Amino acid sequence: MLITRSGFVYFSVRMSGTLAKTKLRPDLEPLDASSVLEYVVDRFHPRLAVACSFQKESVVVLDLLLRIAPDARVFTLDTHVLFPETYDTWRQLEGRFGIEFEVHEGPSLGRQAALYGDRLWARDPDKCCDLRKVKPLVQALSDVDAWVSGVRRDQSVARAGTAKLAWDGKHEKWKANPLADWTEADVWRYISRHDLPYNPLHDQGYASIGCTHCTKPGAGRDGRWAGSDKTECGLHA
Repeated sequence: MLITRSGFVYFSVRMSGTLAKTKLRPDLEPLDASSVLEYVVDRFHPRLAVACSFQKESVVVLDLLLRIAPDARVFTLDTHVLFPETYDTWRQLEGRFGIEFEVHEGPSLGRQAALYGDRLWARDPDKCCDLRKVKPLVQALSDVDAWVSGVRRDQSVARAGTAKLAWDGKHEKWKANPLADWTEADVWRYISRHDLPYNPLHDQGYASIGCTHCTKPGAGRDGRWAGSDKTECGLHA
């Protein structure tokens, strides 16, 4: 067993006659959100990126993180079909925090239509999400060792097992979810206490906000891809 300077534990196991090195994550479950962020900043900054979707959880994560690391790298995925309210919230947050979001995006809507036809989001939403979200996320994470999201356990059954820090095997990065054990009431309480700007669509019944074509008002993630069995775009799978 080897404990590295980053605090991670490695141990060697023999598999199929070869020796493999396996990572064990540190247990951050007892820590509050600020302490989780302090840990990942200490271990990974500046090779740490923070994802922002301009939903209420993102606002809280930004406020908590920028108190710890004002120069933290923050990025967003612009699908080109976000709500006007989302773009307005984007501008408000840049003004509030004095930052500029790093932007990653897929092909233009015209290019996508030329390659895959119109209304891809309706015919093949998984392919649309892959082009407009999943692949841009891979680009955003290409030169970091860890990233931070605002995923909470009570958002959906699929997210119920979310750890505060876990190895993201899909992207081969560490992923921190400092709000994993927060409730929706906790999020709103923090926003109110610190008078933070937030996406006004939340006041119109949108608990979760994505692209215009695929988002309707609804509790939890019920408004995302309504009428289908799709619940995730693939960023957090």
